[in-house]
Amino acid sequence: MIKPSIGERIFDVVNVTIMVILIILTLYPMLYILFSSVSEGNRLISFNGVLLWPQGFSLDGYKAVLSNPVILQGFKNTLFVLVVGLIINMTLTALGAYFLSREGVMLQKPIMFFIVFTMFFSGGLVPFFLIVKAYGLLDSLWSLILPTAVSTFNLIIMRTYFLSIPKEMEESAVLDGAGHFTILFRIFIPLSMPVVAVLILYYGVGHWNSWFNAMIFLRDQNLFPIQLVVRNIILENDNANMIGTTTLIQSRDVQETLKYAAIIVTTAPILLLYPFLQKYFVKGVMVGALKG
Repeated sequence: MIKPSIGERIFDVVNVTIMVILIILTLYPMLYILFSSVSEGNRLISFNGVLLWPQGFSLDGYKAVLSNPVILQGFKNTLFVLVVGLIINMTLTALGAYFLSREGVMLQKPIMFFIVFTMFFSGGLVPFFLIVKAYGLLDSLWSLILPTAVSTFNLIIMRTYFLSIPKEMEESAVLDGAGHFTILFRIFIPLSMPVVAVLILYYGVGHWNSWFNAMIFLRDQNLFPIQLVVRNIILENDNANMIGTTTLIQSRDVQETLKYAAIIVTTAPILLLYPFLQKYFVKGVMVGALKG
């Protein structure tokens, strides 16, 4: 066994120290929100300093969040956008990537150029709003789905992955009489599950965390996604309509923990989903980005 040199030991110590500091800096904001969400409101308001544990224990913030109809409606809207949006996202991305990965397709290079062009240049927010308005999508959940149906970055990742699939498999399927849809959905997609899982995560997190488009395109509060509802709670401090069954005497204490509980409730689903896709994540990104 080779004994590490003094320089290697110093490097290991410095490296571990830096990584521990980064872990602390990353985890503390999350722990702060978690501890605040289960603290007693009056004690949390009067507390000053670094929060290392809950100030008392109370679930009033979570009760207010889970019993409030505005927040529950926000979850329903977000789930609709998430499920329908993912279906549209993955279908169009797969079709586009398959088309752009075929050889001998007419005007393929010019089409690819214009697609990549959109990654670096856009018309801006005002033309975007006018287009959505012209198609009659204002004040509709479809305004959160259709304008962002395909991500150029994700399209390029899937196209690159498709290019790495051996051509012999496609040629064999063609000899057996398979058409393009059969080749795509029975050969390419099953062989591309790592990159498919990664794109589901990308699109899903994008839909779940989206609030800016909703703020621009939606006026009806019954259509607000959960992230926009949480934003209104945190930034506009609009707790009078958010606390629901809580009395006015209790609201002063509850409103301090309510915003932290809302953040935890809206973040937890994504955090719980990630471990199931983690095994595909690194492989899908690396292969999709480097091969081709």
